[in-house]
Amino acid sequence: MRAEARDLIAAMPLPALLIRWDERIDAANAEAAALLGDGLEERHFITVLRQPALLDAIEGTLRDGAARKTRYLTSDGRQDTTFDVACRAVALDRGPGVLLTFADVTQMEQAGQMRRDFVANVSHELRTPLTALMGFIETLRGPAREDAAARDRFLEIMGGEAERMERLVGDLLSLSRLEAEERVRPTELVNLPELLRSVLNGLAPVADEAGVTLIPELPETALEVAGDSDQLRQVVVNLVMNAVKYSGRGATVTLRLSAPAYQPRLRAEGVEIEVADTGPGFDPLHIPRLTERFYRVDSHRSREMGGTGLGLAIVKHIVNRHRGRLRIESTPGKGSTFRVILPLRAWPARGEEA
Repeated sequence: MRAEARDLIAAMPLPALLIRWDERIDAANAEAAALLGDGLEERHFITVLRQPALLDAIEGTLRDGAARKTRYLTSDGRQDTTFDVACRAVALDRGPGVLLTFADVTQMEQAGQMRRDFVANVSHELRTPLTALMGFIETLRGPAREDAAARDRFLEIMGGEAERMERLVGDLLSLSRLEAEERVRPTELVNLPELLRSVLNGLAPVADEAGVTLIPELPETALEVAGDSDQLRQVVVNLVMNAVKYSGRGATVTLRLSAPAYQPRLRAEGVEIEVADTGPGFDPLHIPRLTERFYRVDSHRSREMGGTGLGLAIVKHIVNRHRGRLRIESTPGKGSTFRVILPLRAWPARGEEA
């Protein structure tokens, strides 16, 4: 029986331990040794597994034979790892035993935390304009009912808050669609210089009102890439609009398109769309988190300007769908540069995934 148990544990893909009735470790597989250290056999389990919840579960299963589940946490100083531990009673030759298996659930836990954070962020983003709307509605029902000037002012503010919620819902729907489509490459041909000029023409009035100069540096000849024209337009609009909003009056925003060249980040030929501004810039410490949902360098300023906190997350997902790369650089006091690198290479046949 003992040899069979050892063979069974050795064949398990998960870290596994067999603990005897005398509370000694009878067998451990290589995965358990990698997790808990070598020389596990014949040691008392308390000297190996020092976390109270797990010790209680083992003792309980040895005592009454009931299966139990608990958590085991480890850390290497850089990353925490979470395991689901199953304790199951087994019958050994001379008495009861407990089989432990450790399932790594770190990624599942992280995904769950991301979902919880996302729900909390969405709730917060919607609660702020909703609170404002409810306050103005109460005021209009009371003191401002007969005050035409106040009523008009409040209605204008309420309209702005409703538009903010509409933008947020629209961006959330865009993200949802992008995540569903991200595995499938777009295949239509897009003339990038034409698309970029169209974006600049559409945003010129916004830039003029903000006192920002738009500078195009685009080739005169056509340059086609395989892509989704609407999504690529959204990328450029988001990046240029961010540059216009945050650069400040008197700044310049330059939109460049490079000639095709080998791109080391893609390991293939590609082109680079660059949006560079002469605004205040920001601390590069923010760069790794800029494409997270709802992350903002300056939350108050972003909300004042109508930002949803989702624009760069949308950009990231679109660039990923196009198998491209997004590079961000910024220096406080000198401005910021956002580069989108798109591949120029043969695409798979329709229906294939990359």
